This record gives sequence, structure tokens and C-alpha cells, in this order.
Amino acid sequence: MGGDQGPLITISSAITAINHQPNLHLILCGDESIITEILARFKISKENLATHKQLSIFPTSQVVLMSDKPIVALRTKKDSSMRKALDLVHEGRAKACVSAGNTGALFSMAHFVLKNIPGVERPALISSLPTHDKDKHVFMLDLGANVFCDSHVLYQFGVMGSVMAEQVDGINKPRVALLNMGEEAIKGSDHIKLAALELSENKDINYVGFIEGSDIFSNKADVIVCDGFVGNVALKTCEGVARLVYQKSKTAFSASLVAKLFGSLLKPSFKKLFKTMNPDQYNGASLIGLRGIVVKSHGNANSSAFLSAIEEAVKEVERQVPEKIKTSLEHGFTCR
Repeated sequence: MGGDQGPLITISSAITAINHQPNLHLILCGDESIITEILARFKISKENLATHKQLSIFPTSQVVLMSDKPIVALRTKKDSSMRKALDLVHEGRAKACVSAGNTGALFSMAHFVLKNIPGVERPALISSLPTHDKDKHVFMLDLGANVFCDSHVLYQFGVMGSVMAEQVDGINKPRVALLNMGEEAIKGSDHIKLAALELSENKDINYVGFIEGSDIFSNKADVIVCDGFVGNVALKTCEGVARLVYQKSKTAFSASLVAKLFGSLLKPSFKKLFKTMNPDQYNGASLIGLRGIVVKSHGNANSSAFLSAIEEAVKEVERQVPEKIKTSLEHGFTCR
């Protein structure tokens, strides 16, 4: 029920997802009357829903607002769509939770309901981003779950990110870097330098040093570690630049008759290029480090973007991400 766009985006994406994946079952948590009314627009009546093999409703009476403080939402919104979705995962009645709601509230509730994987101090938001190499991407964390992180938490993020890249993407000895204001060892805050020291001392981690913001997409690292404030600002700046380039290109190729002619000739190539740059396909950051799967969609996600978040959750369920992280942490990738 959360998100800037409301339940219409969530429900339309859910319907697209089940049409693409016949073995997928989605539980829509929220106000039953609103959900039923929206489903009717897609020719799914309340009577049809009773026997529907891929969709069901879990009615709730509350909604976590974007303005709600996390601690208040945790204490007072126990019958919210967000809380009940997490409860279903905890109870084993669902394999994953996907939400476009309040990030802070989702983090607090997920941490409270699902608990951390043993040895993990704080979960983090992690997502994959494109790189210069069309066949590769880079994992980046934290993207907003923890505003400030001390050196040991950053170290643990490096461990979890390395496990994610190796176990999920099959990357052998993934390269781990810390996002910093420069590549030189003398640059950065004390906690960044201490995190670098911890990572470099762990022989299970292929730590490659500091990386600057201009090199996020350069394929110099497979995992980039930062605190949630820096990561969130960097991510949204990159998304804004991608949209700016797209809009400027459209304007340039419609400026004159000659420009339109060249634009029509180059349209297939640019369409392919902008498809790889489209932030919607990278929507869906995972709360890594929990005992269950939680995927956070952007609050302003459209249907295509929210669908990407659902697909990310399905992929993590199929690949048993929490179990693989837990196993890896128990066998060598020890968070000291």
C-alpha cells in the first residue's frame, strides 16, 4: 500500500509478473476493498480471486506513511501492509517481501521481525548497477539503510557484498573497493581508513583499495562499499544523470530536420544503449544480512521498475541467498 504511486503500481506489476511466471504466487497485503477495486480494473473479480492460483489478498487495516518515523511505525503499525508482509515471510507463508514503502520503517521492521543472520551486525541495502562492460555489473552497498556506519560495519558490508557477488553471480574472488574521495591511502575519514585496514587483513577478501565516484561504473570493482548516506546520494545522482542524458539526446535529435534524419538512423542503436542505462531495470535493492529476503523498490517506481523488484526477489528465492550467505559466513568469511 506504500510508495509514492500507491497500490495501483504494485498491483499492475504483480499481474504482469504472474503472467510472465506461471509458477509464481503473489500475496497482496493491504486494504482489501482498495485492492479488490483495482483488481477489477484488470478483469479480476472478487469471485475469481477466491479460486485464483497465483494471486491472493491478505487484508490489513493500516498503512505505513512515507512521513512515519521508523520507531513509531514499528510500535504502532503492527497491522500495516508492510508489517504483515514481513510476518508472512517470518512464518514461512511467503518466501520474500517486496515493498516500495518507507525505507527506514521497512529496515526497522525487517530487522525486528526477521532478525539478522548470526554474525551480522547490521543489514544493508545492496543493488547491482551497470558498468562499461555490457556483460558485467557492480554490486553497491549500503544504499540507504544505515546513514552512518563505523569501520567494522563497513568491513562487514565488504564481507557480505563479496559473498553476494561470489555466491549469486558466480564471480571468483570478487574485487571489493571502498567508495572514497580519492584513491590515495591517506584520503578519507578515520573510519574509512580503519575499514580499509580490516578488509586488507582478511585474506578471504579480494580488497582492491579505494574507488572514486567517477569510477563506480568503470568495472574496477565487483563490490563497492560505502555508508547509506553516501550510497543513496550517489545512486540517485547516477539515476538523475542517466535520465538527463536521455532527455538531452531526445531534444538534440528533434532540433532540426537533419537532426531528425540522423536520429531516425541512429534510433535502434540509441534504443539499445538507453535500455542498458534505464534505472527501472536496476530497481530493487535487497536488505542483505537478514534471515529472510526483503527487496526495497524505489518509492517513485513505475510499473516496469516495480516489476524489476519482484523479479529480483524471485531470483534471490531461487538462489537461496540468505542460506548461502549464512553458510559462507560460517565457513571462512568470518565477520570478526
